[in-house]
Amino acid sequence: MDRIRRFVEQEIKGLHETAYLLGIFALLSAGFGFIRDRLLAGTFGASAQLDTYYAAFRIPDVVFVSLASLASVFVLVPVITKLTSEEEKQKLIGTVISIFSLIMMGVVVILWILTPYMTQLFFPEIAQKGPLLNTLTRILLIQPFLLGVSGILATVTQVYGRYFLYALTPLLYNGGIIIGIVFLYPLFGMVGIAFGVVLGALLHLGIQVPYARRIGYLAIKDLLSFDWATFKSVVYSSIPRTVSMAANNIALFVLVIIAGGLSAGSISVFTLAMNLQMAPLAIIGASYSVAAFPILAQFFARGEKESFCNHIVIATRHILFWATPLIVLSIVLRAHIVRVVLGSGAFNWNDTRLTAAALALFIVSLSAQALSLLFVRGYYAAGETIKPLLINITTALGTVFGAFGLVYIFNTNDVWKYFIETLLRVDDITGTGILMLPLSFTIFALINAGVFMYLFEKDFGVLWAHIKRVLFESFASAIVAGFFAYQFLVVLGQIFDINTFIGVFLIGLISGIGGSFVAWIVYVLLKSKEAIEVGKAFHHRIWRFVPVGGNGNTSDEETHE
Repeated sequence: MDRIRRFVEQEIKGLHETAYLLGIFALLSAGFGFIRDRLLAGTFGASAQLDTYYAAFRIPDVVFVSLASLASVFVLVPVITKLTSEEEKQKLIGTVISIFSLIMMGVVVILWILTPYMTQLFFPEIAQKGPLLNTLTRILLIQPFLLGVSGILATVTQVYGRYFLYALTPLLYNGGIIIGIVFLYPLFGMVGIAFGVVLGALLHLGIQVPYARRIGYLAIKDLLSFDWATFKSVVYSSIPRTVSMAANNIALFVLVIIAGGLSAGSISVFTLAMNLQMAPLAIIGASYSVAAFPILAQFFARGEKESFCNHIVIATRHILFWATPLIVLSIVLRAHIVRVVLGSGAFNWNDTRLTAAALALFIVSLSAQALSLLFVRGYYAAGETIKPLLINITTALGTVFGAFGLVYIFNTNDVWKYFIETLLRVDDITGTGILMLPLSFTIFALINAGVFMYLFEKDFGVLWAHIKRVLFESFASAIVAGFFAYQFLVVLGQIFDINTFIGVFLIGLISGIGGSFVAWIVYVLLKSKEAIEVGKAFHHRIWRFVPVGGNGNTSDEETHE
C-alpha cells in the first residue's frame, strides 16, 4: 500500500511530460464520461426526462463557478508561489478552506429554500411537469461545496507537482456518477443518479486529502485560524478572475434555458454534444493549460519573461499540432462517434443524427477553446486580470445574443434553415433549431481566441512568427487525414455491417486510426518540429518514479522542454 501511495503521489516535472500525463488521464476520464452518457442516453434517449436531469445541473454549476472560483487554483497558485514559508502556505490554505466552507454552506441553504422559485423562473416548462427538477437541483447543490474544497486542495497538488494525484480526480468523479446510474437508479430512480453525482464529487475531494494532510496541510490550527483579512485579500484579487470564468458558464446557462424553450429533448442533444466535444478539449487544451500554469506563474514571479513567453509559444504550437487534425477527423467521423458512444436503447437514429450535427458545430472551435484556456491562464500567471475579464464577458454576451438572433433567423428564414439542415444532413428530422446554439457558441469561441492571440502578440510580441509554420503543417495534415478517413469509411462500410454496434465501432475505429496515421505521416514528411518534440517526450519516462521526499532534480533542459 505504501508503494502504491508513493507511486500515486510521485512528482511529475516538465511541460510535455505533465501535459501527456494529464492527457492520458483525461482520455481515461473521457472513457468513463462516454460510459456515463451512453448509460443515460440508452436509458432515457433525448427526452424530457433527460432534459430535467441536465437542467438540474445548471444552478449548482453557476454557484460552483461563481463562488468556488473566488478561491480556485487560478487565484491561489500565483499567491502560494510567491510565499517562501511552508507555514504561511499551510495557514493560507486552511483559512481559505474554512471561510469558503462557511460561506458556501450559507449559500447552499439559501438556494435550497429558493429552488422552486428559480426553477419556475428559468425552466418553467420542465418545472410545471412535477417536483423532480426541484428535488434533483437541491441534491446537486451539495456538489459545488465538495468540488470547491477539492479545487482549493488542487492548488497544493499542482504547486508540488503531484499531477498523477490531480489527474485521478475527474476519473473518480465520473466513476461516482456511473455507480449512481448502474446501482442507485434502479433503487431510487433519478434521485439515485443525483446521489451518484454527489458521490463522485466526494471522491474528487477525498483522493487529495491524504497527501495534503501528509505534507502539513489541513491541520486543525490552520482550519480554525479564520484569518478574514487574508481571505478578503485573496477574494479581492480574484473577483476579476471569478467574473471572467463565470461569464462563459452563465452564457451556457442561458443557452440551456433557450434550449428548454425548444422541442423536447433539445437540452439533452445540446448537453450530450457538448460533453462529447469536452473530451478532446480536456485531453488537449486543459492538459497543456493546467500543466503550464504553475510553471508560468513561477517564471513570472522570478522575472523570467523570456521563459514565460517560450512556454506559451510551445504550448500554443502543440495545441495546434494535436487539435487541428482532430477537428477534421471528428467532423468526418461524427456520426460514428455518436452512435458508438450514445447509440443504444432509447437513443434513436434521429437523436444520433441531431447530436452528431451539434457535435460537428461544437468541434470546429476545439483549437480556439483550447487556446483560450491557455491564454487566460497565461494572463493570470502574469497578474493580468482585466483583459481576460473584458474579453470573456464580451464574447459571453455575444454568444447569448448570437444564439437568440440565430434561432430567430432559423425560424423565419427558410433559405438559412435549408442551408444549415442540408449542410449537416438533418433536413428530414424535427428539432433542428437546437443547432443554432452550438453554432453561436463556436462563432464566439473563435472570436475569443482570435482576440486573445492578437492581444498576446501586442503585449509580448512573440507569438505569430512562431506559429505560422505549425498552422500550415497542421492544416495540411488535417485535410489529408480527413480525406483518407472518409475513404476508409466508404470502403469499410461495404465490409462491416453498419447496423450492428461492433460494425459501427470497427468502421469508426479503423478509419480514425487510419486518418491519424496519415496525419502523422504528413507531419513527418513536412519535418514537423512538434512531431520531433513529441517523440522525444515519449522517449523520456513520462511515468518515471520520483520517491516522495527525494530530491526530484530535473535538468533545465527537461523542465523547459
